[in-house]
Amino acid sequence: MRDNFEATIQNQKRQHDLELKALRSQMNPHFVHNSLNAIQYYIQQNDVETSENYLAKFSKLMRQFFDYSRRKSVSLSEEISLLENYLQIEKLRFEEKIEYEIKVDPELDIEEEQIPSMLIQPLVENAINHGLFHKKGNGKVTVIFNFINANCFKVSVIDNGVGLKKTKELNTSIKSQNASHSSEVLTERIHFLNESGSWNVCHKMIDRSIEIGETGTEIVLEFNQNYYDKN
Repeated sequence: MRDNFEATIQNQKRQHDLELKALRSQMNPHFVHNSLNAIQYYIQQNDVETSENYLAKFSKLMRQFFDYSRRKSVSLSEEISLLENYLQIEKLRFEEKIEYEIKVDPELDIEEEQIPSMLIQPLVENAINHGLFHKKGNGKVTVIFNFINANCFKVSVIDNGVGLKKTKELNTSIKSQNASHSSEVLTERIHFLNESGSWNVCHKMIDRSIEIGETGTEIVLEFNQNYYDKN
């Protein structure tokens, strides 16, 4: 009994540490640095309206990051708001060379349905930094929320970038550790969510050039919430 109790405590500590690691990965210092540089650029160009708009969105996003990082889950409505603010900032930063679309199944109650906090945004960030960044011309990220049944929904993050194979080759050539680190954090986070008993999360990565003949990558997360386990 004591061994089981100690194992449970250790598991909870590891989950807490993992959530902090996930937060650090999501609060990407390069993103913060680039955003502040973009704001400075618009100020130097005397584009007061754009710089103020950018700064307001950036400030709101930071508040959301810190708020949501303290919570185990948020509503789909809150998650969508976070993604919207994040993508608007990235679109400004890349001077409109990035398009995005967020699609929500009308059967989903976005005010009531919950999702583990701080899990989707890093996938979108990876799609931009490792999928679209190396793409010639404009790129697009699409986030789709699909209703499956009363206890299950699916989130897909799709980009039309260079694809998984090319991304891995580029990351290897430039010795980038960010993509692999983010993938490890995601895998661990999903593992502990499943271990918690409150969620069953399935995860898969699709190279669209191989499976459906289109460029880009698709990340799919399927969320099953075990309501009976809630206190």
